[in-house]
Amino acid sequence: MSAPSSKPTVTEREARQVAEAAREQDWRKPSFAKELFLGRFRLDLIHPHPLPPDADVRRGEEFLAKLRAFCETEIDAALIEREARIPDEVIAGLKELGALGMKIDPKYGGLGLTQVYYNKALALAGSACPAVGVLLSAHQSIGVPQPLKLFGTDEQKERFLPRCARTDISAFLLTEPDVGSDPARLATSAVRDGDAYVLDGVKLWTTNGVIADLLVVMARVPKSEESRGGITAFVVEADSPGITVENRNAFMGLRGIENGVTRFHQVRVPAANRIGPEGAGLKIALTTLNTGRLSLPASCVAAGKWCLKIAREWSAAREQWGRPISDHEAVGAKISFIAATTFALEAVLDLSSQMADEDRNDIRIEGALAKLFASETGWLMADELVQIRGGRGFETAASLAARGEKAVPAEQVLRDLRINRIFEGSTEIMHLLIAREAVDAHLTVAGDLIDPDKSLADKAKAGANAGVFYAKWLPKLVAGSGQLPGTYGEFRHGVDLSRQLRYIERNARKLARSTFYAMSRWQGRMETKQGFLGRIVDIGAELFAMSAVCVRAELLRTQGDHGREAYQLADAFCEQSRIRIEELFGRLWTNTDSLDRRVVKGVMSGAYTWLEEGIVDPSGEGPWIADTTPGPSKADNVHRPVN
Repeated sequence: MSAPSSKPTVTEREARQVAEAAREQDWRKPSFAKELFLGRFRLDLIHPHPLPPDADVRRGEEFLAKLRAFCETEIDAALIEREARIPDEVIAGLKELGALGMKIDPKYGGLGLTQVYYNKALALAGSACPAVGVLLSAHQSIGVPQPLKLFGTDEQKERFLPRCARTDISAFLLTEPDVGSDPARLATSAVRDGDAYVLDGVKLWTTNGVIADLLVVMARVPKSEESRGGITAFVVEADSPGITVENRNAFMGLRGIENGVTRFHQVRVPAANRIGPEGAGLKIALTTLNTGRLSLPASCVAAGKWCLKIAREWSAAREQWGRPISDHEAVGAKISFIAATTFALEAVLDLSSQMADEDRNDIRIEGALAKLFASETGWLMADELVQIRGGRGFETAASLAARGEKAVPAEQVLRDLRINRIFEGSTEIMHLLIAREAVDAHLTVAGDLIDPDKSLADKAKAGANAGVFYAKWLPKLVAGSGQLPGTYGEFRHGVDLSRQLRYIERNARKLARSTFYAMSRWQGRMETKQGFLGRIVDIGAELFAMSAVCVRAELLRTQGDHGREAYQLADAFCEQSRIRIEELFGRLWTNTDSLDRRVVKGVMSGAYTWLEEGIVDPSGEGPWIADTTPGPSKADNVHRPVN
């Protein structure tokens, strides 16, 4: 069987339709974040803060103790950074420890940890070496175990999960050299041939792909009389004939990760290895990412804790003008930001993870908001640490050690964290994804009104439905509990967090009113207003984080575990968040979006090429995007399984 030779050609509308079809259409469970975007502050959905069962806590803490001992004695982060590779013996040790099977059910040989403790383990491993955290996360959060857990057959689980739990490393292959967040153009093909599929194509940025034993591959099955076709997920043995890892990629950070380019040429995959039905691949990928994205906030929490530790120790040791630099307001503000934001990140991560474990809420928006908020603020915290450290922040740990100073890898953490704003949905894509979910209720009742393909009858029906919905919804946005001084009084203990919760309630309604006004104003053009939508989402992320820190502070107070200090950190974060929220609200309507579009048109038309004169471009020769024409590989296979 031969693969199609041409890449799919799709219009913008067709690409949106593919993405829309992959969405989870229904909301069968409540969602705190969805309600927040609708102007309804459902504190009851997150307070009292949910807690894991005692048995889960015991099992999780026992594993964390073993993992900590391993990280402290067996992982040499400086060596991994220097040699750009995790030693095989470290990977073997992680396998022996059971770290490959943290989320896998014990009946398949895994540890059966909850999402909460899985994330704590990722944070711990990532603090020892970020590349190790990525290895474990890519294997379990988006690799073979999670898709099979959600969508695999019993037979598939019995075949593959025991291997994933103890011996086999897995990877997830979706991105292609010419296809990123636009999967409608996916070119890798899977052609049915009897009891197998034949795969052809090239995959890029295959984290773990260089050393993987098992792959989850997304490929397009052609439509036929017998098949609906579409993007489909497969479990593929990494040593199958026709698979070549053509390159091990190198990056500015995360130097130890095994990320490569993988070519498939006439690779036969048993039909029994297909996950779910044909055409369900994107839905499987997106559903997997609902919780899979929480691994990135875990790494950011670890980085925040480390940044806070280094900032505290360094600022006490370093003096400037007769005083420790922490006494200077300019530095103190940075330390306060790092401390308050670290508290917020952990609050958001633990709350989202516990809700995922309980499975009583729909957390697709919460997980996406956690990823967005953590990746942006994590990078800022690392940047502030570099600034606090000054020239030493820019200097490598190896150089510091060579001249007799503490080997603090601040610049490495900054480099390592930068990818989080791109991994598993860039910030820009996350804005659009979350915005789509945030306006889902509006599109459900009024979407046909702004759809140019709908008939007058459909529009009339949608108008009637919208009238009923908005007649009930809009009046509730005028006033609420946030305007009553005594509301949320149970959050008043020395520090008054009740006023922060009232602020959240008021501004949730303001956010919903702003969204409604924008939809009324722009209607079908709303989806093109990416700047506006991004700010709406960022406001929602801040309100969600404020909610999480208040609930976490109250939990710690009731447990007698640093309650007073938690209230102080929560209050500090909320005050910092308020300033950002007010700026974002102002920029909804006062911004340079239209001016920016005109400048971009000028740049792309060549009107400003004179501005580029006077430089030398050091870039090498070659195409912007590598050739991905199907065919046999011409490169050496650098696949390196770790046994």
